[in-house]
Amino acid sequence: MTETANRAQEQEVRNLIDSWLRAVATCDTDRIMSHYAQDVCAFDAIGPLRFDGSESYGRHWAQCMEHCQPPMEFVLDELQLTVSGDLACSHFLNHCKGTDKEGNEHAMWMRGTAHYRKRDGQWKIVHEHFSAPFDPMSGKTCFDLNP
Repeated sequence: MTETANRAQEQEVRNLIDSWLRAVATCDTDRIMSHYAQDVCAFDAIGPLRFDGSESYGRHWAQCMEHCQPPMEFVLDELQLTVSGDLACSHFLNHCKGTDKEGNEHAMWMRGTAHYRKRDGQWKIVHEHFSAPFDPMSGKTCFDLNP
């Protein structure tokens, strides 16, 4: 693949990421899920160890969005993206901020990785992993960390 083609592929994936971020801001689960492959495998910071498929992950997103009101804010910091052929990988820090239905603002930093695959000419998220560090001595999640 030429350098120009690789830059074009990278821009396509960055466009997908930007579109996903705009969808998250709306708290619209259908719009969010349009960015995922049907066979997505996801590990989220909340809930079970794994979500297999867009149907189960979509239900999870919907449950999470029930507690939020738009706009939800995801800001990806230190985004690193590598694209090769029809596969792309990224890792980043994600600042997640939103307001619950009672008007209370919540914010935290999480770690994230995502894998993307181009199928039938379209990039989709095929794997996603969000996590937060924890203190092994107390067993508590470290929500107050900053980059």
